[in-house]
Amino acid sequence: MKIRSVDYAGTIVEPDAPLPGDLPQVAFAGRSNVGKSSLINALLRRTRKKIAHVSATPGKTRAVNFFRVNDRFFLVDLPGYGYARVPDAVRDSWARLMEGYLSRPDGPVAVVHLVDARHPPTGADVQMLGYLAQVGLPALVVLTKIDKLSHSERTTRLREAPDRLGLDPEQIIPFSSKTGEGRDALLGALDDLLAATEAEGAQVDRGETEREEAQVDRGEAAATEAEGAG
Repeated sequence: MKIRSVDYAGTIVEPDAPLPGDLPQVAFAGRSNVGKSSLINALLRRTRKKIAHVSATPGKTRAVNFFRVNDRFFLVDLPGYGYARVPDAVRDSWARLMEGYLSRPDGPVAVVHLVDARHPPTGADVQMLGYLAQVGLPALVVLTKIDKLSHSERTTRLREAPDRLGLDPEQIIPFSSKTGEGRDALLGALDDLLAATEAEGAQVDRGETEREEAQVDRGEAAATEAEGAG
């Protein structure tokens, strides 16, 4: 998939707020300071005119931000989770916003779950994957900041992360916002996911059209029968 256009589409701060459109949504989630904003900018090739704000302060994103990509889907930037240096009330409001959005019937079709490659997956990372499975959302797992690891550290992390997260090794994409490693793999995975979603939507649309046509045919047949009886 080539990135042809990216536009800011809107923001919500309440889980039941109206969404900016009916395109498929793919949400990006991860712990605070996982490198989510840098990854989004690198993925969309927005290195000069950044669309996702990169902050030195973890926990800065406090809303759900929508970006329209190729007029095909919304990339959704979620608040980071797991940041301890905020009041409990603020952390609870973030959790309510994220969980409420992720569980919406008209919410995302999948989640790109970011895990910091510099550290073993945390309990919060495991819990997030468990929650996504609970609400029936497919997850693409990406190991961020992979360029910061030595060869031996990388080998260790790529071996232990699948075990810790309960995934097969091929389900995890190493990514570097600095070198671009993993960009093509992630774009390809997103393209496959969206193609499957579009095919499913087309099948549903065909089914609805066929039902509507059948109802019209039955109505016309009934009208003809009534005229003949008259």
